[in-house]
Amino acid sequence: MRKTFVLDTNVLLHDPRALKKFKDNDVVIPLIVLEELDNYKKHHNELGQNAREVIRYIDSFKTEHKSLQKGIQLPEGPKLRVQLNGSPLKYKGFPLPLDRNSNKILMMAYELHHAGEKVVFVSKDFVSRVKAEAMSLNAEDYSALHISFDDMHRGVKKMHVEKAAIDLFYKDGKITPMKDFLANEYCILQSAENSSAVCKFNQKLSMLEPLIHIKKDIWGIQPLNVEQKCAVDLLIRDDIPLVSLLGPAGTGKTLMALACGMRKVFDENTYSKILVSRPIVPLGKDIGYLPGTKEEKLYHWMQPIYDNLEVLCQNINGEDNGKSTMEWVMESGKIEMEAVTYIRGRTLPKIYMIIDEAQNLTPHEMKTIISRAGRGTKVILTGDPTQIDNPYLDKDSNGLTYTIGKFKDQRLFGCIYLDKTERSDLAALAAEIM
Repeated sequence: MRKTFVLDTNVLLHDPRALKKFKDNDVVIPLIVLEELDNYKKHHNELGQNAREVIRYIDSFKTEHKSLQKGIQLPEGPKLRVQLNGSPLKYKGFPLPLDRNSNKILMMAYELHHAGEKVVFVSKDFVSRVKAEAMSLNAEDYSALHISFDDMHRGVKKMHVEKAAIDLFYKDGKITPMKDFLANEYCILQSAENSSAVCKFNQKLSMLEPLIHIKKDIWGIQPLNVEQKCAVDLLIRDDIPLVSLLGPAGTGKTLMALACGMRKVFDENTYSKILVSRPIVPLGKDIGYLPGTKEEKLYHWMQPIYDNLEVLCQNINGEDNGKSTMEWVMESGKIEMEAVTYIRGRTLPKIYMIIDEAQNLTPHEMKTIISRAGRGTKVILTGDPTQIDNPYLDKDSNGLTYTIGKFKDQRLFGCIYLDKTERSDLAALAAEIM
């Protein structure tokens, strides 16, 4: 049965292509939503970009032969129409005050429902969906860009085999897999005799192969568990340009990414520089405006990165010389800190790019960032999809989970989920019980 989907503003700001994804149904945009998009279009950020894209797309169908009020058939299947704001006096049963735009959008869905249409109200805002359901309206979260976090590819699997198979792997340096593997997926082979081996699936050869041997530590860092060994292997492979590291705080995601980047840039000269970026989303109550230049403002947001760099510099030269090493590293011009907002439009060749706290990015923002990668660039995404500060994202709809779901069997991609906290016993206990 044909349905009428009434879209909230946050849906279009989350995915500017959402209008195309409702197949053979009616899609209604209340006029108040267009007015909100018009306000957002002036913003010089991702929301502004998305608002402008939606407005341009709708405007492209406005001709003398087509009426947005009567409805326009989109090439992708849905029929789009813009609904003028109704009169609250006509629907005295509408229970909410019209003191905010979200309630005005809900009133439009309420009006269409009482006019006999099979209405579904679509919003990224949980409270708005609860309000809709309280008025007996069908309400849904926008799920076109959802990938299940619970079913997500973790990057490492365990497999029980005969001891002879493990011995053969150590002898020949390869083994034919007994199960199906995704590209660049890692495997822990275990036998009843407590023999074990860690290997990686080579999709091109359809074989399990050893990890790259590391002769010494990487800027004073040594992997402390199997998952970290696999993560380091992904980070130092130049033939895998997109890597995702997931896990709770203290699992070493950012520290390992930086350490491997330091080796690749300063020791091996594989990449010209390290570019570190984080989305500007505060944890808890924001402290407001920060004075100073862009670099001075970013310093506070990038403090966790500087902390990790300080650890690496102290590891290789001792605590007394760590400060001078840090100054040398920063003055070299080979490390650049940048807000995600300013990456748009850039082409970044031969860069070792780390996107920290990537779970706070939308799928559309993630696509924008990855598409900036030029020739010879490696992109590392780190984050924890269970710890999201963006109010319209969750563990299934954020850009990090979405990227893993879309790239999981691509030869150019690798992913590791780290679940063991190595920061300290206290941090590990907090991650477990809190």
